[in-house]
Amino acid sequence: MNIIIYLIAAAAVGWVASELMKDRASLLINIVVGVVGAFLAGYLISPLVGVPPISVGGSFSIPTLLVSLVGAVIVIWIVHLLRRRLR
Repeated sequence: MNIIIYLIAAAAVGWVASELMKDRASLLINIVVGVVGAFLAGYLISPLVGVPPISVGGSFSIPTLLVSLVGAVIVIWIVHLLRRRLR
């Protein structure tokens, strides 16, 4: 059951990040961006700010969602840079 909650949270984080970056994407892409952003944030950003990463059976709070949002925004930013260079 936890995995469903995490996928819903990832979709929400991915959607908010795509709205912030003005990137229109499908629900599946939002979930992928949210998961990849949370993964990146868990390993790269969380240790810098002292917030525990989202983990199965672990913490699930506003600070962890905000760190995941930052990670998702970074992922979208990187995708935008790659799209621009490939054109």
